Amino acid sequence: MSRARLLALILVFLSAAPAGQAVEPDEILANGALEARARTISRELRCVVCQSQSIDDSNAPLAKDMRIIVRERLVAGDSDDQVLKFMVDRYGDYVLLKPPVQRNTIFLWMAPVIIFLIASGAAGAYLVGVKRADDLAGDDPSDDWDGDEPRDRADSAPRDNVAKASKQES
Repeated sequence: MSRARLLALILVFLSAAPAGQAVEPDEILANGALEARARTISRELRCVVCQSQSIDDSNAPLAKDMRIIVRERLVAGDSDDQVLKFMVDRYGDYVLLKPPVQRNTIFLWMAPVIIFLIASGAAGAYLVGVKRADDLAGDDPSDDWDGDEPRDRADSAPRDNVAKASKQES
């Protein structure tokens, strides 16, 4: 494929990709400072339909409604904290992409640490078990050979096999 075709193909795919921001032109506030605040707040709020996207990135109709509510509250004179509190009162802590550490969310914040500690303990126990198995395998009581004199088993086995093989040939 020629470079020109490849470039054209890439441009077609990139032009078909959705925009990084879902804010529509009819939502944008005329006041640049309020719009900047609205965008900042929108990045902190979760789309309750999309779950892992902020309302600023989501194309869902509910996210659009939430973005409009944020802008209406800002135009009404609410501070950023008041807008966030309004949204939390309406949708719960779940609407925040970074929920606060509270009694009801402490497990969510501690779960990664707990999982890491459990996994580390399991890995450590496994490695200790492997080391013990290696140590036990090396301490075979039936193996008293110290390396100075020939081993009886290893020494006699080949001679017996050679003797048996020569008797069978004759």
